[in-house]
Amino acid sequence: MNTTTFTVNGQEVSSEGEARVLLCDYLRDTLRLPGTKVGCEHGACGACTVLFDGEPIRSCLMFAVQAHGHAITTIEGLVDGTTLSPLQQAFHECHGLQCGFCTAGFIVTLTALFRKCPSPTDEEISSTLGAHICRCTGYVGILAAVRRVARENRTAQ
Repeated sequence: MNTTTFTVNGQEVSSEGEARVLLCDYLRDTLRLPGTKVGCEHGACGACTVLFDGEPIRSCLMFAVQAHGHAITTIEGLVDGTTLSPLQQAFHECHGLQCGFCTAGFIVTLTALFRKCPSPTDEEISSTLGAHICRCTGYVGILAAVRRVARENRTAQ
């Protein structure tokens, strides 16, 4: 058994567990944060993406014990109380989701993009979205949502 202590969505968590537990499973099963989805379990689909010290990572490719001393942000950590982030709101209003399974991974990854580049170009958006797989929407609503936030950020500057 290993003691793992790290920060999740701004709160320190500490737990004893087996070294072989994946971060995605720890988040879902131990911490009861269901927004991090387990899709392909090979790091290809992006549904399990979380922010690790602010950078997007595939939580299915990392053991929970490797997060010791680090900060993890899940989709649940992007909500301010009951207020959606501008990106979450845009996904809702632009129909950037259908079944919703992949949505959290997209939003977490795009949140990191917007933090680095508040008004990304279409090329930067496409490059970021290329790291995720959505089987339902055809990406039209997703692109509309991301472009809307990028446009609003340009206007606000």
